Amino acid sequence: MTGGQIAALIAAGAFAVLVVFLIVMLLKVTKVLTRVSETVTEANKSVTTITNDVDVLSRQVEGLLNKTNVLLDDVNGKVADLDPVFHAAGELGESVSSLNAASRGLTEKVTSVGRTTAKATVASKMGASALRFYQNRRQTKDKE
Repeated sequence: MTGGQIAALIAAGAFAVLVVFLIVMLLKVTKVLTRVSETVTEANKSVTTITNDVDVLSRQVEGLLNKTNVLLDDVNGKVADLDPVFHAAGELGESVSSLNAASRGLTEKVTSVGRTTAKATVASKMGASALRFYQNRRQTKDKE
């Protein structure tokens, strides 16, 4: 065998090893691509399911928001109906406060009149005692 033939054999052997290596590599790449394809398919199914669930949830949330708006309108109406009651209660409180102040003033006046009356009673008793004393003394002088 000549040197060219040996070189051709070595080149053919290297080429055969390269082809085997490429075949093994392509098989592995094929498996990976198959798994990626399966993953993408599952992801698409999941996205479809999630999209359907989100659509259902958005419809339910929209219905809930509509009911909430109706309820809020009802509550606002009832609060508006109660405003006059609270206003009347406030006015009643002011009236009670005014009545309390007037009662306090009347009590103070009655107390003041009571004190003045007590002083006048003491003064009149003293005057009556002085008058009796004077009359008794006069009668005693007249008898003498």
